[in-house]
Amino acid sequence: MHDLLDQFYEYLWGIWRYRWSGLVCAWVIAVLGWVWVAQMPEQYVAKARIHIDSSSILRPLLRGLAIQSDVSRQVALMSKTLFSRPNMEKLMRMTDLDLQVTNDLEKEALLNRLRSSLRLSSGGRGSSDIYSISFQHEDRDVAKKVVQSVITVIVENTLGDKRKDSAGAQAFLDEKIADYASRMAEAEARLAEFKHRHAGAMPGQTGGYYENLGNAKNQLREAQLQLDEIGNRRREMQRQLDDLEEDDDEFGFGEFDSPEISSSYDTRILSLESKRDDLLMRYTERHPAVIQTRSLITELEADKQAELDELAEEMDDSPSMGLQTSPVYQQMRAMLSETEARAAELKVRVGEYKKRVATLEEMVDSIPRVEAEFKELNRDYGVISGQHNTLLQRRESARLSGDVEQNASGVKFRVIDPPFVPLEPTEPDKLLLHSGAFIAAIGMGGGLALLLSLLRPVVCNRRSLERLAGLPVLGSVSFVASSGEKKKALHEKLIFASMVLFLFLAFAGVNLGQSLLST
Repeated sequence: MHDLLDQFYEYLWGIWRYRWSGLVCAWVIAVLGWVWVAQMPEQYVAKARIHIDSSSILRPLLRGLAIQSDVSRQVALMSKTLFSRPNMEKLMRMTDLDLQVTNDLEKEALLNRLRSSLRLSSGGRGSSDIYSISFQHEDRDVAKKVVQSVITVIVENTLGDKRKDSAGAQAFLDEKIADYASRMAEAEARLAEFKHRHAGAMPGQTGGYYENLGNAKNQLREAQLQLDEIGNRRREMQRQLDDLEEDDDEFGFGEFDSPEISSSYDTRILSLESKRDDLLMRYTERHPAVIQTRSLITELEADKQAELDELAEEMDDSPSMGLQTSPVYQQMRAMLSETEARAAELKVRVGEYKKRVATLEEMVDSIPRVEAEFKELNRDYGVISGQHNTLLQRRESARLSGDVEQNASGVKFRVIDPPFVPLEPTEPDKLLLHSGAFIAAIGMGGGLALLLSLLRPVVCNRRSLERLAGLPVLGSVSFVASSGEKKKALHEKLIFASMVLFLFLAFAGVNLGQSLLST
């Protein structure tokens, strides 16, 4: 403990040795500091507080109907983009600060000063929707005008960006809807042309290709079966007629009183003519069934004429009509004629069904390709149509959202504290800076004196001599000053004390003057 006290006393004695150097340094530092503080421009700080309310009664009502924008995120983004260059230039123009610049360098410097002097902060966790705005400037009116302009920019950017986003979204949706409508029309045209080109082979048309082929084969089998049945019936009737003719040749029949000669083709011709009339009532003259019926009638009439000619020759040879005038024979001949006519119809039907089956069987290799192309066209059309319907719904939602924003904005701004600037400058605190300069001057003066004493050490007492020599000191001799030396030392001390007192008085005077200037 004694060593520490001795060391402390040695430092104090060393400072006292170079007290004049320390005093001069303190005076220089204090004067320079006070001059620097006096030249600092005074700053006025303008402040304002605004409340951004993003809650709206329409939000829960329009959930699912309109697009709900994240207002909190927009406000946070606004606070981050406020210090962007376009906004800073806008503030500079709104406050007429741009009139003070003459070149690009001055403009950049002014923008940097604006950005560094402007502060925007939220109210914290409990009041995150309250924002504080502050700005400091040498001119009180400019500071207030800048804060007011910042509020205007925040409101315009938030509401204006939302309206621009809504209009841009609707324009984009309109463009995409028109594009998809055009693509959907093209897809419909391709699908219609494909259906027309591959009619009969399309999947889904009356059961599809394979079902059509199966139906055609079934119809062909049924028609062939009917044709076989008619053929058997015709052969049986022909056999019975042959038996009657053989019996007529063996036993003979009586002659009938009716001299009129009838043909075996009359009934068939009448039946075909009736059928032709029915067909003409349903079809035109050029219909294949009508043409075929007329051809059969012509052939039967030719056969009838040939038969009549033969009968005429036979009648010339034999005066008896015989079997030709028998009612049973005539009825059987009529039934045979009807059977032959039915057989002819079935032959035509069988031929037509064979053509259909052959045509469908020829298409069997192309059916998978047709079905694949048809599915692809349907898939493309379905995707385009679904996207088109989705875009229509989105456009209606965007339109409803735009109407909501125009009629009842989702963000409300309320100024809690309007821009206010105190009458006295807020920054810098020159009284505090003067005190700091004074304390720094005293500290640097004492530090300089201590540094000089450490650089030029001397023996100041017996203990320091013992440490320096490493030997015990047996005694010491005190210095006896003369009366002149004592007066000189006293005079020097008075001057030093006066200089120190003047330094304190100067500090007090500087602070008093600053207080008077502030008031």
